[in-house]
Amino acid sequence: MVGYDPEAKCVSTVEAAAAGSASGLVTRVLVSPLDVIKIRFQLQIEQLSSRNPAAKYHGILQAVQRIFQEEGLVAFWKGHVPAQFLSVGYGAVQIYRNLRHAVVTMYQAEGPRTFYRGLTPTIVAIFPYAGLQFSFYNILQQFSEWVIPAEGKKGGNVKNLVCGSCAGIISKTLTYPFDVFKKRLQVGGFEHARAAFGQVRIYRGLLDCIRQIMREEGPGGFFKGLSPSLLKAAVSTGLVFFWYELFCSLLCALKRTAYKDR
Repeated sequence: MVGYDPEAKCVSTVEAAAAGSASGLVTRVLVSPLDVIKIRFQLQIEQLSSRNPAAKYHGILQAVQRIFQEEGLVAFWKGHVPAQFLSVGYGAVQIYRNLRHAVVTMYQAEGPRTFYRGLTPTIVAIFPYAGLQFSFYNILQQFSEWVIPAEGKKGGNVKNLVCGSCAGIISKTLTYPFDVFKKRLQVGGFEHARAAFGQVRIYRGLLDCIRQIMREEGPGGFFKGLSPSLLKAAVSTGLVFFWYELFCSLLCALKRTAYKDR
């Protein structure tokens, strides 16, 4: 975990890892609504615009209001359980009652292979994303060394956090279309369940998906859901560090209390 200093903290490496895991879990719960909105945007064929009467969603606030009115508060945590386990079926769970219903229906429809829909764009995106992230991180680090004077370079952790966050945002934006392709392919075969959300398309593979999106939705179709995705990334970064520091502080407080009681 970035920022963990075993000499400055009264927590062990194992306890720090536990605090990091707990902070990730809590953060995932809190940002889940943004994931739900992002996926709804990604799967919508219609333009994300209030000028399009056929569009079910056209903005973050409007999507929040509509989802809450039609499906209730619990809808913002649809697919949360498989998300915690990093399931590839997270997008598909959005259109089912719960995880069990999604798994049974998907397996009965197409067998085991259905759980690997969207795997190709996922694998293709991994390498450029990781490479771009480290490349931009190094570029931003070098830029900060040039911009910030020597006497102002004490806040190393803050600088690393800012550079890392910016590198992540740039890399995510550049590779974001692959996330859209993945979600479109993952929900293939469930056209009936998706009908209530708007138009439905059938894709024969990654290249066919790219062609159809470009032809019908234009270049903007490749970036549907980017705004809630980046908002989620920014919020997640802050929340992960906040909860991590809080859990470490609580562990320290418990240790001090136990030591005094001896």
